[in-house]
Amino acid sequence: MSKKPNKSAPKKASKANPAPARRAATKRPPAPAKESFEQRIVTALEAIAANLSAAAAKPQKTDSLADADAFVWSPEGRLIPVPKVSRVDLGLLKGIERMRDILIENTERFATGLPANNALLWGARGMGKSSLVKAAHASVNARPDVNGRLKLIEIHREDIESLPMLMTQLRASDLHFIVFCDDLSFDGNDASYKSLKAVLEGGIEGRPDNVILYATSNRRHLLARDMIENERSTSINPGEAVEEKVSLSDRFGLWLGFHKCSQDEYLAMVRGYCAHFKIKIDDQELEREALEWATTRGSRSGRVAWQFVQEVAGRKGVRLSVSS
Repeated sequence: MSKKPNKSAPKKASKANPAPARRAATKRPPAPAKESFEQRIVTALEAIAANLSAAAAKPQKTDSLADADAFVWSPEGRLIPVPKVSRVDLGLLKGIERMRDILIENTERFATGLPANNALLWGARGMGKSSLVKAAHASVNARPDVNGRLKLIEIHREDIESLPMLMTQLRASDLHFIVFCDDLSFDGNDASYKSLKAVLEGGIEGRPDNVILYATSNRRHLLARDMIENERSTSINPGEAVEEKVSLSDRFGLWLGFHKCSQDEYLAMVRGYCAHFKIKIDDQELEREALEWATTRGSRSGRVAWQFVQEVAGRKGVRLSVSS
C-alpha cells in the first residue's frame, strides 16, 4: 500500500528556511560611498577659509582715531597708537629753513581744508627729512584752528601694497591725515610701487580729500640708477618702461631737495642743540671737537651733529629729552 504524502513536511521546511521578509528586515543598509580625494581637499579648504575669515582683523572704527596724534599702520587693518612720538623741536632744525617754510605752509593749507600737494623730501642722508615731517605735523597740529585734528600715520615701506586698504579706512573719517613713508625706494622687480602710484593720482577713487602723503627718500626718482638702466637695456620699448617707473615721482606735486650742509651750518646745528639742552662747554672747544667728530665720520649733517651732541651731553652728565 502506498504511503500518504506527509502534510507536515512543508511546515518543517518553512521553519528551517526564514521568510524573505525577515531577511530583508535584518539586512544592513549599504555603506556610504567614500569621499573622493578631491572632495576631501575641497572640504578642508572651505574649513580653512572659514577660520581665516572669522579670525580676520575687523577694520578699526574711525572714532578711535581721536585717542592719539600719531599711529603706525599695520597691514592687518589696524592703526596702532603711538603714545610718544620721537621728534625734535622745529626750531632745532638748522640749515633747511627754506624747505621747512614750504612744508609748513603746505601742511597748514591741508589741515585747514585748502588744496595742498603730496610731498617728496629727497636728498642727502641725515639732513632732517623725516625730522621735518614729524616736527611740521606737531607744529601745525598745535594751531588753535586745527586743534589736534591732524593725525600722522606712518606706513612702512614693505606695507605699501596695503595702502589702498588704509585709504578706504580713512576716507570715512572727518579728521585729516598725513600718511608718512620714511626712506621710500624701489629695487629690482618690485612692483608694489603701482599701489602707491594708483593712490597718489590714478584709480577710480583716487586719494581721499582728507589724506595727504609725505615721503622721504635718498633718491629723487625713488629708483636705483642701475634699475633704470636695466629697464632701458632689456625692454622692447625702453623709453616707455622707464617712463612708467620714473613717473611715480611726478605724482608728488611738491619736491623738496636736501643737500649736504656747509661747515657753518653744521656748527650752527651743534650750537643750537647745546643751547637748547643747556650743555655748558667752551665755544672754541665745542667747535674743535665738533669738526673732529665730523671728520672721523666723513660727513657733515644734522644726524652727525645730533650724534656729537649726545656724546658731549653724556660726558657732561646732561640728560636729553625730545619733544612728544
